[in-house]
Amino acid sequence: MQGRTTLTQITLAVGSLTGWFAVITQLYLIIVNRVTGITETLIRYFSFYTILTNILVAVCFTISFLRPKSSLGRFFAHSTTVTGIAVYITVVGLVYNLILRSLWQPQGLQRLVDELLHSLVPILFLIYWLLSQPKSALRWKDAFGWLAYPFLYLLYVLFRGNLSGFYPYPFVNADTLGYSAVFLNCFFLFVAFAGLSMVLIFIHKMLTKSLSVQE
Repeated sequence: MQGRTTLTQITLAVGSLTGWFAVITQLYLIIVNRVTGITETLIRYFSFYTILTNILVAVCFTISFLRPKSSLGRFFAHSTTVTGIAVYITVVGLVYNLILRSLWQPQGLQRLVDELLHSLVPILFLIYWLLSQPKSALRWKDAFGWLAYPFLYLLYVLFRGNLSGFYPYPFVNADTLGYSAVFLNCFFLFVAFAGLSMVLIFIHKMLTKSLSVQE
């Protein structure tokens, strides 16, 4: 049990450092290479699902490592919270590596940051999720509650894109694809979110059952 606790702490520490390095370095890169004003650049930076979700993961890692007994620490330790975040960051990795990776070829520091944001951080968080299970019971209906974050995000992206013409991802670019195609893409994304959520809930229930049998 002590070994597992030590491994969890190492994962939290590495995840915290990696997560903050990645999002801060990406902020530096987007400012240095900006093609618009600084205010618009910052708004665009915080309009990426990848950035918002990696910040959420970094906060979770940091609070869980430094202040686990605080109210925020208890919140981030709850299985509903940890599993929901695991779903969100896993989608980051899957969408990038299956759909977006081929659309550009970053070099140098940008390539490193891309790998951290889209591959290493998702892997680290999934490891942490497995190590931290189970804290409390999950219900199948929790999967639908976790859809609130991507739903609100897509509403924001489509609303602001309609006003500014900037869409952070090509599959939600209504100016290019039209709203019918974008809504269809969003539907498939929500199916993916729900399906992945069900898979993680199933794994959680199996782990809970296994531990109960061992006890």
